[in-house]
Amino acid sequence: VEASCAFYRDYCGLKTIVRPSEVKSDNVIWMAEEGRENSFIFILIAGDTTPQKPEDYGHFGFAMGSKDEVDAVATRARQDGILVWEPREEPFPVGYYCGVRDPDGCFVEFSYGQPLGGTST
Repeated sequence: VEASCAFYRDYCGLKTIVRPSEVKSDNVIWMAEEGRENSFIFILIAGDTTPQKPEDYGHFGFAMGSKDEVDAVATRARQDGILVWEPREEPFPVGYYCGVRDPDGCFVEFSYGQPLGGTST
């Protein structure tokens, strides 16, 4: 859980809002984006996981502010050995994206240009 917490903090900008001691469990951490603590929360729970295969497109997604931001995540993930999908452009509504594997083997997409509201083009 701690490795996943660090990943989502460092790669996705989430912050810890509830620690294990607050929920009387040593394997649960709640995380959220700054200012969205009451509207969308990631809850990380320790347990067994089966890593995904690169052709499995089930994933979490984060909208980025530009293609350069997507490229920066891809560069860092490539250096860390966790890049799954190289940056690529797909027709609307997919846009420009890359994919990264979190410590539990789940895929996380970082995209630009998807119709996601205020943060997209």
